[in-house]
Formats: sequence, C-alpha cells, structure tokens
Amino acid sequence: MNKSYLELQGIRKKFGDSTVLNDVYLSIREGELVTLLGPSGCGKSTLLRCIAGLTELDGGRIVLGQQDLTNLAPRNREVGMVFQSYALFPNLTVSENIEYGLKMRGAGKKERANRSEELLALIDLEDKRDVYPQNLSGGQQQRVALARALAVQPKVLLLDEPLSALDAKIRKNLRTEIREIQKRLQMTTVFVTHDQEEALTVSDRICIMNKGNIVQDGTPEQLYSTPRTEFVARFMGSYNVLTRAEANRLFGDGIGTAESFALRPESVGLLGEGMNVGGDVPSADKRIVEGTVDSVNILGNVIRYFVDASGVRLTIDRLNDGRSPTAQANGKVRLALDPSQLLRLEKEGA
Repeated sequence: MNKSYLELQGIRKKFGDSTVLNDVYLSIREGELVTLLGPSGCGKSTLLRCIAGLTELDGGRIVLGQQDLTNLAPRNREVGMVFQSYALFPNLTVSENIEYGLKMRGAGKKERANRSEELLALIDLEDKRDVYPQNLSGGQQQRVALARALAVQPKVLLLDEPLSALDAKIRKNLRTEIREIQKRLQMTTVFVTHDQEEALTVSDRICIMNKGNIVQDGTPEQLYSTPRTEFVARFMGSYNVLTRAEANRLFGDGIGTAESFALRPESVGLLGEGMNVGGDVPSADKRIVEGTVDSVNILGNVIRYFVDASGVRLTIDRLNDGRSPTAQANGKVRLALDPSQLLRLEKEGA
C-alpha cells in the first residue's frame, strides 16, 4: 500500500490557446482511492481522460506499475472507466452489458457468464440480469456501469462524476456502496467530483485542483482542518475567510504576519442572555465579541447563523440537537472566539 503505483509526471494539455493542465504531478499508491476535487473547468475530468488515453497529452508521462502508458491505445491500458452518463448499451441486458468488455477481449461464454454472476452479486442486482437499462432506476444503471468497468479486472478504475445525475438520497447511498466495493476489491481508483461532501466521504486522499494545477492534497481530515490558501478554504466548506484587518478587529494584535486567515464555522461559540447557553462557556483564552444575527438557516442537523460582529460577517454552525445554543434573526449575541482556531493562509500560488 505504500509503494507508488500510478504516476503522473508533468502532465500538460492545451486546447487552442487555453492551458487546461499545467505540469501536473501525482503519485497514487496501489489500492488507494484518490479524489480529484475542484470547480468546473479546473482540469480534473481532462486529467482523468488523459489517464484513460481518451485525451492525448501535450507533455509528460503516465506510468502504471512499471509500464509507460503514455503512447498506448486506451484498450491496452488495463484501465476501467465509469462515465457520468453511464453509457450503457440500450439493446443489451444487464448481464450482456457487464460481459461486453470481456466479449471484446475474446473471453469464452462460460467465463463471461461466471464473471457476470460474481459482479451481479457484488452490486446486488442478481434479479435484474435479464432486464434492459431503460427499465432500471438511475442508481441501478450506475451500478451496472460500475460492474461493466470491473468485469475486465482493470488495474485502475476511473470514475468521472459518476453520481452527479442522481438525486441526493440515492447519491449518498451509492457513494457508500462504491466505497465499500472499492475497499473490498482493493481497487486503485481515481474519482472525479466537484462535490466537497462527496470527496470527504469516499476518499483516502483528496487532490484539490484549480486552473490546471493540484493546489493542495492530503487526507480528508487534513484538507478540511488545515487549508493552505484562500481558494482551498472557500472550496472545502463554509470557512470564514478574513482579511488581516478583519482578523485584527475580531482577535486583536498578535495574529501573525499573514494577509488572510480562515476560521471554521463550528469553532465559534454562541453566548448571551435569553439563549440556551449549553456548553458554550468561554474559557480564559477565548475572546468575547458582540454581534447581531442577520439570518438563520436550518440545514437539517446543522443550524447556520450569519452574524455581524465588529463589522465582520461570520458564518457560525451549531448542531441542531435541541441542546446546542440557539438564537433568532436580528437578535443580539456574544461570540466566543478561540485564537488557536484562526488559520493563517498562504498567498495563492505560494
């Protein structure tokens, strides 16, 4: 698990005058699930297509194991890919779709049937083997697409926003299933998404991309708790990104020399008269500032407050559990700010 398995070495790609991938380096271990996360147009899907051989490189190398894939045709790369659109053959049954890649490789009928049955059991669709894709739900179609990619036993599985066409509940269930299957098979996997929650849920490691570059990578916990730049802080969640002047207003002097700072929304405590104070009792090292609640949003298990404090608009998240502090719109509150939770951000590109 510690040895590099898939190596991207200085990958470059331009479309016309537009640079889509700018000297990308990435090393992936065998059995690891790495997510490429970023906004539309950042280059993540292009990078995936380069690995698959569907997009030609302008520069760099792709090495899988000890084999240089750079100039190999897609069919010779031993890479499986699942697309956002599923791309199932409508005139083939579920079993026939799963067997398609094996049939193209000349596998015998018995071998294809056995492999299909294994995968139908894996994706829990044994009762749908003779059904056509148009008679399946979106989630079922995506599972068939996954099984078809796994049928040829690829060395690497590529998933290009495979859940984006599904509704929220199905997405959550299916991403859990994909992760369980990936861990069971120890399948080296590259997963592309623009959804931060999805990336945090499924990944061993996340690579955040922006403007054709990987700007930060690490475990889900590392990226969420220690973003290095303003772009990563904003993209990874609802961080409060503060200018130096704003941070000084809230925390006073001694905040360091950075020009911008990040503060997690759940790290700000709520206090005040007429409130359910709960456990938000300030300690001696916390700073107390006055604020006014601009608005309150209920996000299921989280209540999100937007508070104006010392002329700075802060986002504050509290658990919606009936015990955490609560406040009303336009209400006066006090905020407990912990200086140790203030993150110093690097300049973009530094």
